[in-house]
Amino acid sequence: MNTILPFLLLLQEAGTAKEAKGGLLSLQAGLMFWTLVMFVALWIILQKYAFKPMTAAVEAREKALEDAIAAAKADRDEAARILAEQKSGIEEARANAQRIIAEGRQVGEKLRAEMIEETRGQQQEMLDRARREIEAEKVRAVAELRREAVDLAIAGASKVIEKNLDDDSNRRIVESFLASIPVTPDKR
Repeated sequence: MNTILPFLLLLQEAGTAKEAKGGLLSLQAGLMFWTLVMFVALWIILQKYAFKPMTAAVEAREKALEDAIAAAKADRDEAARILAEQKSGIEEARANAQRIIAEGRQVGEKLRAEMIEETRGQQQEMLDRARREIEAEKVRAVAELRREAVDLAIAGASKVIEKNLDDDSNRRIVESFLASIPVTPDKR
């Protein structure tokens, strides 16, 4: 207050000099004093009841924002960790799929080779059986041909001799003759 008092006195002297003039912009020490007192009183009341709660509210809001930012950073870090886990899981699944595909190809190739080998075996067996059947048919055909040849030879001989010999003895003679003839295999 000691610093305010000389200022007020100066204002009072200036105000008395201007009082004579009057007007809106004239300085009046009493009015200034009470304005200053009201300003200081209002300042103290606002400081105590308004500024502190507003400051506390602003600080609380600032703290809430900082907490929200920290939570967002934590969530972002957690999301990045989960994303990395998911990527590694996807890579692992992709590697497993490639391994399964490769194993499937190997099994398929093995089955294919086995089936080809089995088919070749069956084909060879069928060829062998067909050759045996052809050989058996050939032997039967040769035997049938011999019988026919014997019958024809007997018929021809009986015509030549003009005498009917015993059929059984004639047949034995012709069969022994035909058996002595070597059979040559077919060359194909």
